[in-house]
Amino acid sequence: MTMLSKLLTGASLALAVGVTSFPVYAETPANMLVIANRIDDVTTIDPAESFEFAGSDISRNVYSRLVILDPLDLEAGYKPDLAESWDVSEDGKTITFTMRDDATFHSGNPVRAEDAAFSLQRAVILNKTPAFILTQFGFTPENVTETIRADGNKLIITTDQRYATSFVLNCLTATIGGVVDKETVMANEVDGDMGNVWLRTNSAGSGPYMLDRWTPNDNVTLSSNPDYYGGAPAMERVIVRHVIESASQRLLLERGDIDVARNLNPEDIAGVSDADGIQVVDELKGRLMYLALNQQHPELSKPEVRQAFKYLVDYEGMQNSFLNGQYTIHQNFLPATYLGASDENPFSYDLDKARELLEAAGVENLEIEIGVREAQERMEIAQSFQNSAAQVGITVNITVGTAKQILDRYRARELDVYLGAWGPDYPDPQTNAGTFAYNPDNSDEANATGLLAWRNSWDTGGLTEKVDAAVVEGDREKRVQMYLDIQEEFRETSPFVIMFQQIEQSAMRDNVTDFSTGQAVTNAAYWQVTK
Repeated sequence: MTMLSKLLTGASLALAVGVTSFPVYAETPANMLVIANRIDDVTTIDPAESFEFAGSDISRNVYSRLVILDPLDLEAGYKPDLAESWDVSEDGKTITFTMRDDATFHSGNPVRAEDAAFSLQRAVILNKTPAFILTQFGFTPENVTETIRADGNKLIITTDQRYATSFVLNCLTATIGGVVDKETVMANEVDGDMGNVWLRTNSAGSGPYMLDRWTPNDNVTLSSNPDYYGGAPAMERVIVRHVIESASQRLLLERGDIDVARNLNPEDIAGVSDADGIQVVDELKGRLMYLALNQQHPELSKPEVRQAFKYLVDYEGMQNSFLNGQYTIHQNFLPATYLGASDENPFSYDLDKARELLEAAGVENLEIEIGVREAQERMEIAQSFQNSAAQVGITVNITVGTAKQILDRYRARELDVYLGAWGPDYPDPQTNAGTFAYNPDNSDEANATGLLAWRNSWDTGGLTEKVDAAVVEGDREKRVQMYLDIQEEFRETSPFVIMFQQIEQSAMRDNVTDFSTGQAVTNAAYWQVTK
């Protein structure tokens, strides 16, 4: 992490906003944190259903979990949260958690092992998009009340086979691990939905913040929980404003109307880096930018075409221009810093190589649709690719929409090509291996929308079995090599063009301390912030 704090002159600010002078005149209250961020991807706040970046930020602050990652020390891994301790059986299949006795829900109800069991059971039974994080351990709607159960103040989880304990616990730090208030949720159940419709726009957590309001595509407002077992947060209120444009976020920050701007482009970052009272914090994220080619398309499913697309990306040109400082070239599904991550980047911008591969596939005059959300850097990546593809006879039609519109079509296998980002759900290599290279049932009926390989209609060509083997390997060095081997094969055979890993640059007022977006895990922790 680096911090920069320099002087902003009146002349440079005038140039930035087009006026002769523009003094900083506003300041947010000392006990309030105001953030500008793109939050149009929030579709639900139910932890059993939420699976988008901004939604994870809300959940992390509203819902406590059995175990949690330290937002300021991710290398330390998981630590106790609602579970104060745990024991593992001799056969490695059963973990028994002892619940802490001083935590209460926002309703005032005590947090019980029964609530934790209900929350995990509920997530499995509802079987929403992120359910695979739990069902990969053999939990099913039919067996979950037996495999996940409460016994007094103990929560007992029994998996279908022995896994590395760290893998199981890392999964429980994900959004889906949020523990909900059973009594409150079931009081709002409608037609057997286990409170799902109500929890999409309401909350029933025990975390450091309570949800006051969520207005889609506008704002999220949280208030501090005075009874939080870890102590009431210093920021008594957090407001996240949906601001799409980088220039608008920069202006709000310079005026002092917000404390943090999370989506400034490189030009605006450069502008505020010399600003009086503003600091820029860099965090290497786990988020990857990629293209996904639908394997139901008769031409995109050809191996030569899949490889050709990997030579049509101007990796260095984009990294050194409009992505400067915010993305670094990365062509593997495991982000840098993860166990088993590879630093091999074999593809470069090579139009001749792409033409050769397309000719070998017998493809010419190809016309495709790329879906992309209305985020500036993604649209610019799409336009760069469109220009490159045109030089080899491929017509690219770009469809821009809200995150929900584009994601819904991608999950329904409707797009020819999807351009998007993927962030890990927990700090273990299985989080990405188990979605990019894993697809045990490629049928439409499987509806495995949480698996990127399924969304692409790709049966993985044997990688699914290799991922299964890697996740149960107890020898660390062997496991590392297994993931390196999987990624090598993935690069050469998959319909994914992984391009960049994100470096998130958050610009903020210099009185803000300990603000973290979650580093590689991508979950903001507002309760750590002071001003």
